[in-house]
Amino acid sequence: MARLEQVITTMVEVFLEYADNQGKKQMLCKDELQALLQTEIESPELKSKINPDDIDEAMRTLDKNKDEEVNFREFCRCVTILATSYYRKKHGKGGKGKGKDDAAED
Repeated sequence: MARLEQVITTMVEVFLEYADNQGKKQMLCKDELQALLQTEIESPELKSKINPDDIDEAMRTLDKNKDEEVNFREFCRCVTILATSYYRKKHGKGGKGKGKDDAAED
């Protein structure tokens, strides 16, 4: 399987695995989100972005429809935030205010 395809299928599988533990199926409650983030992220670079004491804040940030659960779309936003953070750590802040050649890399 190609790498990007693997990333996509893994995101879906991980979400569904944790979303089916408590509450509504295909939705993450706060405890499920916390378990997912604590278990599925091992890298110190990314783990440092996730403070277990701040799961409530993460829920408020991700839960745009205010139903106290995270759906798959909201989960994808979480993964995007973590991926962007990792990218910036590896390649510098970059992007905004630079020439078009530099901005194209973001």
